[in-house]
Amino acid sequence: MLVAIAAACGLAYGFWRMRRRLTDRQRAEDERMRAFMTQAMPAGAATPPLNPPASSAAPKADPAALSQQQFLFDAATKAGLAGEAALSIQLYARLLSRFPETALAAQARSAVEAQKKKFGKA
Repeated sequence: MLVAIAAACGLAYGFWRMRRRLTDRQRAEDERMRAFMTQAMPAGAATPPLNPPASSAAPKADPAALSQQQFLFDAATKAGLAGEAALSIQLYARLLSRFPETALAAQARSAVEAQKKKFGKA
């Protein structure tokens, strides 16, 4: 009986430690993403886009949404160039989930396929 109680307590402690490690890891990942996004963010001035939209007809949206779309696209592109294929795929996915009708959607989808190929080789 005492052995069963000790085993149950040991399992409970193990699950508690595993959950704590996962939350710490998630918190650290969020902090790294925040730091990367702050570093990749343009310093006050509007910078020209790395890859301008292919179509000449821009979607009718507010400038803040357009700048956020371009920012996510540029950050994902820079992450891909830096060899961070997983981060790049995550940023492209975030762009496509938030703005599915963006002018950058076709470029983002093709870049995701290229990053998946790179990620599969690594």
